[in-house]
Amino acid sequence: MCRWIAYRGEPIFLEDLILTPTNSMIGQSLDCRHGASRTNGDGFGIGWYGMRPEPGLYREVLPAWNDLNLRGLAQQIQSSLFFAHVRASTGTETTRLNCHPFAFDRWLFMHNGQIGGYHLCRRELESTLHDDLFKLRRGSTDSELFFLLMIQNGLAEDPLRAIRSTIRQITDLAQAKGAVEPLVLTICLSDGQTIYTCRHATSGIPPSLYWQRNGANVLVASEPLDGDLTTWTEVAADSILVIEREMTFQTLFEEQKITGGQAA
Repeated sequence: MCRWIAYRGEPIFLEDLILTPTNSMIGQSLDCRHGASRTNGDGFGIGWYGMRPEPGLYREVLPAWNDLNLRGLAQQIQSSLFFAHVRASTGTETTRLNCHPFAFDRWLFMHNGQIGGYHLCRRELESTLHDDLFKLRRGSTDSELFFLLMIQNGLAEDPLRAIRSTIRQITDLAQAKGAVEPLVLTICLSDGQTIYTCRHATSGIPPSLYWQRNGANVLVASEPLDGDLTTWTEVAADSILVIEREMTFQTLFEEQKITGGQAA
């Protein structure tokens, strides 16, 4: 599976998280500590917000550790909200179109995990997409399909409802198709103002996900970027974390504010 980070706060250079930390994204692409796959070399991508509402996007099939362009961009791009992702394929091809993040209008999306029984569900899920969304389907991953389904399920109007209804839609179909493998995921999406993340599995333990807060700066990551675990908090399973000026943690039924780094 994959590794990713999302940052919202004061503008910083991308290299501060992608290159500099002891367990940076480059380091995780070579040898991650919490992932199912030790290496994540099936491509990478960065997405960032600058002066325009639509995000910038750079994706490549090279391993992140072997792309000098990534280093050059990370040393020059400064942003107050950006994503980075290193990919370990769960079966689909290693192509630029299958690399994360994915972008649509002002939205960015990235994913770690898989739709259990994807080969059983893919055709029917794709057939539910309206024509104007189906024509935007460029790659072959379950991740991109998940993103398009969320758009169709009202992402622009109500992101939380879109996340929940898409998970329910996929889970119901997978069960109907007799899929044995569970749906496991951490997802992250943003409209350039707010970051929404979700950690979930229909059975077993979902992929790892942590958050760290330093004043107004908030970082969410598949695994800590340093060795000081006391500064990181694990995102609870089956929860959604919303990062705005305040942080909100939500289960399927409840909501609670996070203040001072702890849930109130």
